[in-house]
Amino acid sequence: MPSIFSYQSAEVDWCEGNFERSTVIAEYYNTISNVSFFVLSPALLYLNRQYCQQRTLPMYVVSGMLFCVGIFSMYFHMTLSYVGQLLDELSILWTLAVAYSFWYPSVYFPRKHFLWLSAVTTVISTLMSFIKPAFNAYALNCIAFHLLYLTWRELKKVHRMATVMVVWWVLAISSWISDRWLCGLWQAINFPYFHSFWHVLIAMSLLYCCPLVIYFDVSYEMPSFKPKLAYWPSDSWPVVVPYVALEEPHKQC
Repeated sequence: MPSIFSYQSAEVDWCEGNFERSTVIAEYYNTISNVSFFVLSPALLYLNRQYCQQRTLPMYVVSGMLFCVGIFSMYFHMTLSYVGQLLDELSILWTLAVAYSFWYPSVYFPRKHFLWLSAVTTVISTLMSFIKPAFNAYALNCIAFHLLYLTWRELKKVHRMATVMVVWWVLAISSWISDRWLCGLWQAINFPYFHSFWHVLIAMSLLYCCPLVIYFDVSYEMPSFKPKLAYWPSDSWPVVVPYVALEEPHKQC
């Protein structure tokens, strides 16, 4: 029986061929595409630095955990080990749980009750990762539908950014599904790289999703500030990266 740390001991093997470009890296492009997460984390901290000054803990913790997602995903695709698969899925699960705990608007659900619900759901999902990690991957992707529902509820306020985020997410999830369900087709035409596209595209989606969440957090939880959506490098550019700027607090009489 192979060790849980052994190469190719995971339940999942993605469409890209193994050890085709390296004797050390199992899935070469699926591994190096995780560099997008290493760019994502510092970019979120830098662009949203005004928000970081007011809400330091959520931004640094979530950005740090996204960085860990990149590390563990890179390790998983490099080794295809069972431990790598667990670390990959659990890092995503706990990042989502922490982000929900910090940023879920209390106007939709009382915060104290929501924290308990979030904790129980996370523990159950963590245990499920050990029982059936392959199934857990599908469950994690389903969380995006709840995020899309919240986005739809608030769409009028942030129409441009929300629309672009949804487009990136649709492209990302389409790549993930294509790699899982149409692997034979992509291997037949010698292009089995859609899971590596998923890494880059979901990072791009998060680059729009996180400022969206920050905007709502400021609107609901920091009433003394007024959030303003801004775009780097300039609003006039065809391709931009969004961030949230904060107007000065209202002076109290």
